[in-house]
Amino acid sequence: MWYNLTMSKYILSIDQGTTSSRAVIFNRRGRIKAIAQQEFKQIYPQAGWVEHSPQDIMGSVMAVTAEAVARAGILCEDIKAVGITNQRETTLVWDAKTGKPVYNAIVWQCRRTAGLCAELKKTHADIIYEKTGLIPDAYFSATKIKWILDNVPNARARAERGELLFGTVDTFLMWQLSKGGIFATDYTNAARTMLFNIHTLEWDEELLKLFLIPRAMLPEVYPSGHKFGYTHKSVLGAPVEICGVAGDQQAALFGQLCTEAGDLKNTYGTGCFLLMNTGDKAVKSRNGLVTTLGATLTGRPPYVLEGSVFVGGAVIQWLRDGLKLISSADESEKLSLKAKDNGGVYIVPAFTGLGAPYWDADARGTVTGLTRGTTAEHIVRAGLESIAYQVCDLVCAMQKDAGINVTRLAVDGGASKNNFLLQFQADILGCVTARPETVETTALGAAYLAGLCSGYWKSLEEIKNNVRAGKVFTPCMTEDMRKKLLDGWEKAVKKARTV
Repeated sequence: MWYNLTMSKYILSIDQGTTSSRAVIFNRRGRIKAIAQQEFKQIYPQAGWVEHSPQDIMGSVMAVTAEAVARAGILCEDIKAVGITNQRETTLVWDAKTGKPVYNAIVWQCRRTAGLCAELKKTHADIIYEKTGLIPDAYFSATKIKWILDNVPNARARAERGELLFGTVDTFLMWQLSKGGIFATDYTNAARTMLFNIHTLEWDEELLKLFLIPRAMLPEVYPSGHKFGYTHKSVLGAPVEICGVAGDQQAALFGQLCTEAGDLKNTYGTGCFLLMNTGDKAVKSRNGLVTTLGATLTGRPPYVLEGSVFVGGAVIQWLRDGLKLISSADESEKLSLKAKDNGGVYIVPAFTGLGAPYWDADARGTVTGLTRGTTAEHIVRAGLESIAYQVCDLVCAMQKDAGINVTRLAVDGGASKNNFLLQFQADILGCVTARPETVETTALGAAYLAGLCSGYWKSLEEIKNNVRAGKVFTPCMTEDMRKKLLDGWEKAVKKARTV
């Protein structure tokens, strides 16, 4: 079959997230032509463990891709390039010949290796931070790989014989979409494994020995904007080039066009992720943040200072599915506005421990301040407020590390559609919160990378000329009220850390 890629009109962005997969078709003006989304099952084998079925991941990606293309009313020949963005750190190990995973995907939220990481903090924290910019934590991929090799029968022996491959979700997707033709990742995903030296831009032999991980398991690493290879013709009906790959948070940073040192954004996804582009300077954190790599098209990637909250928008999912206080995410805003305040209720959603700036694996979720007068509205409002408080903790830590005063926070992600949340965020931070017209900036960032690499867009300036402003939230809370609320939050966090 003959097809002409030069006549292609769209970019396909695959956004594989923690609770759902999305496919988004973008046009040349960066507007969404079509979008499809599918949630998939979260697996909790025991307390603190989180897994995904690799088949569910792949099946949902294929389903939403087909649906988005159909909704757009286009053919595969109309797709110039594919961009991929993914939940980071989530770990998969599969057979190098058959592609069959040897175990479920161990999700970034999973705490099964917290004990090992606690020991590593005592013995190897400095060397791990110096090389990777990361704090030893179960969040990252290295100990997840080790767990699979140590606990799945014959896995270690097979890995040492070169029979098994490791990948974060991007690598797994590319391998599957290309039918084994692509075994690669990008700098942003490699930097989250706790095995990649962010200064030499290589897999680190000393760390591989520390975690007993064979080098042959690991993919090749390239810039985020790179011609990785083609999808197999059976996937979309004809081969389409994959030209952009980035971990979800770095993709969102690029999608917000935070390409200059000092640019800052927060994504409200399953977790919350605050990232600051620090250019060619690797800022060393003294306040519980990590140093990582950003997306780039050529040469060395920029350094990024990052703070991660494990449970952000997932609070809304918990209010819906766990407590059944709301029937939809949209309802959380309506109920929160019915309550004039939080009624003294604070929720600390440390369901899988606390991330930055605390890094407390033993913390557990708490609800404090309950009285006979507490209503469902108070609890829902406290749930939304908990997201903003956690982001506030990250911003305060980042201001100390970077030596800046944050006056504007660019925001995106699913929960950023909630106007109550963003107004409260502006109030509790005391700074402007700006939401772009397209909140799907994670998918948009992957599309920008693929589009620029493939020549669909000629430059960042062309892209910037098509960006339309969104909504800005200005703080209107008094300083006394802000201090009172933050004091209450601080007390609630202390209780969560002593459960």
